[in-house]
Amino acid sequence: MMIRDIADQASFGGSTFRLENTRSAPGLLGKPSVTGTAWAVLDVITALIASLIALRFRSEVAESSGVLDAIGVRQQLWGEFGLYLAWFAVCLVFFTRSYGLYGPIQNRSGLHEQRMTLQATLISGLILCGTVYLSRGEVVSRIVVTLSVLLTGAMLCARRALWRSLVYSRYRDGLDTRSVLIIGSGRVGQALRNHLESLRHLGFRFRGFISLSGAEEDSREPDIIGNVGNCLQLARALFVDEIFISVPADKQLVINLVQEARALGIDVRVVPDLYDGLAWNAPVEYVGQFPTIPLHRREFPIGAFMLKRVLDITVSSVALLLLSPILLIVALSVRLDSAGPILYRAKRIGRKGHTFCCYKFRTMVPNADALRETMDHLNERNGILFKVSNDPRVTRVGRLLRKYSLDELPQLWNVLRGEMSLVGPRPPLAAEVEQYEVSHLRRLDVLPGITGLWQVEARQDPSFDSYISLDTAYVENWSLWLDLKILVRTFSVVLSGTGT
Repeated sequence: MMIRDIADQASFGGSTFRLENTRSAPGLLGKPSVTGTAWAVLDVITALIASLIALRFRSEVAESSGVLDAIGVRQQLWGEFGLYLAWFAVCLVFFTRSYGLYGPIQNRSGLHEQRMTLQATLISGLILCGTVYLSRGEVVSRIVVTLSVLLTGAMLCARRALWRSLVYSRYRDGLDTRSVLIIGSGRVGQALRNHLESLRHLGFRFRGFISLSGAEEDSREPDIIGNVGNCLQLARALFVDEIFISVPADKQLVINLVQEARALGIDVRVVPDLYDGLAWNAPVEYVGQFPTIPLHRREFPIGAFMLKRVLDITVSSVALLLLSPILLIVALSVRLDSAGPILYRAKRIGRKGHTFCCYKFRTMVPNADALRETMDHLNERNGILFKVSNDPRVTRVGRLLRKYSLDELPQLWNVLRGEMSLVGPRPPLAAEVEQYEVSHLRRLDVLPGITGLWQVEARQDPSFDSYISLDTAYVENWSLWLDLKILVRTFSVVLSGTGT
């Protein structure tokens, strides 16, 4: 009864308050996302391939029976069936989107996805058949129509199952996972935590409980890492992607939490049965078997990030192959110029705080790191950054390599390994990250890059604030087009020899 009273007080529905859901509306009302558009294009291509297979089958049957030559069947498809195929593709995309199949795969089970895929395909096929009948399309081959629909359904199911398997595999390997905090460590919070940890293939990783005064069943819970007051600071420091509210809370407290989380790019969900009338305009989404209501959620552009990764792999592979003679020459020059290893290996902080080994051609004397502490008075950068124009530790060949950024070329291997990207904020040292404020950690939300917005806009600017603001602007406004523009501008920056 007490919980019910608290839930009534925290209720957001009715005329009191309607919480804004910044995620695109489900079904047909929301604006299509880049990812949804990419999946829709793939569905259309799948339908086209299925129709081509059906045409090939029909042409072989016709040719063997002597009824119609293969060329005649193909002309029939494109002359008559082509329009019907386009109509079928439009219907397929319409129903697939209306069933929410272009959203994150965590919101539905694999079996449900297969069932809804077949349903969307068969309904589109029935509409196609009805259209052919009503338009008196006697010359359209019924065999081609039937095979096209059946093959489209089978290929869509197979493609979605393969994609789900690949995503689940990455999640199990700890890649692209979503870190979560749970507000409330009571019965529901514990059940939610156990549920998320038992379904690791969904990509959620539990980071800790957040205490809510007066609502905890066990205040001695060892996994409580903070309270609502410092919740967002902890979330930012732990690179948390999502916060789950598992206990009733004061209305204004949740409103403030959602607004501040939105500014930090952190998603917020609640378990709906704790809040009667909460966010009437928000859909219920399932995380495994747990129903949740997203109060704020960004649309993750997985399609665009896939294209970015494909670009990284393609460009880094081709570059390593084409530049191999230059890499060999540089390696020999480093070896002949001074004693010490050819490559400089440094531990850097990557996406979401992960540590990796960053490679560069060595441009300094072997004991450069030990001499660094004696050179603080020569630092020309403000704040955390360290830079000396005429650094005495830099070798003769190293100075030339730095001038044209040739020392960065081995990082193409980091890009190929998935530790870095071609474009992104530069990977910082652990000592630098230790001095970051919470807001500075935003730049670690993406993979570090060989080049970035700061390199092409303000490479010589000594201001740490400029460094952070440009990197943050890149993270918040990222697009493939922005990456391409930065890559093009990087060539002119490198050729101008402004490196130091």
